[in-house]
Amino acid sequence: MAALNLTGAAWRKSSRSSGNGNCVEVAVIEDAIAVRDSKDRSGPALVFTPAEWDAFVAGTKDGEFDLTD
Repeated sequence: MAALNLTGAAWRKSSRSSGNGNCVEVAVIEDAIAVRDSKDRSGPALVFTPAEWDAFVAGTKDGEFDLTD
């Protein structure tokens, strides 16, 4: 995927984010979803296709990424 211009993107973070700074922000850009670290807004962003993002969200809801002891 070619680099996207993220200038002017409408970034948002979860309303459940606490004030501790450990958050990510998400923006829908063209036909992609971008994710960045809220502590480094000028830093890099991960970019996903809608299908990749849907798979990630589904895996999160299903507990696929839960840590086990």
